[in-house]
Amino acid sequence: MKKELTIFLIILIVLTIGMHYKEFLNHPLEQIINLPSSGAYGLGVFHPLIFSFVIYIIILLPRLVFKLFKRKSK
Repeated sequence: MKKELTIFLIILIVLTIGMHYKEFLNHPLEQIINLPSSGAYGLGVFHPLIFSFVIYIIILLPRLVFKLFKRKSK
């Protein structure tokens, strides 16, 4: 569980900085304060979590398939 949470948080941080690097370099506190009024696809304050969760699932599926094949081969 701790490993999965760490993976999710890394994805969240990488996506956040990757998508909004200019805003975080220029005025990071303002970016965080304006998060509740953001209008990303109508998701508002939850858009970073939702996008991170989607990427997490995309990464998780191949990991699960790999684990499944690894178990069958033993």
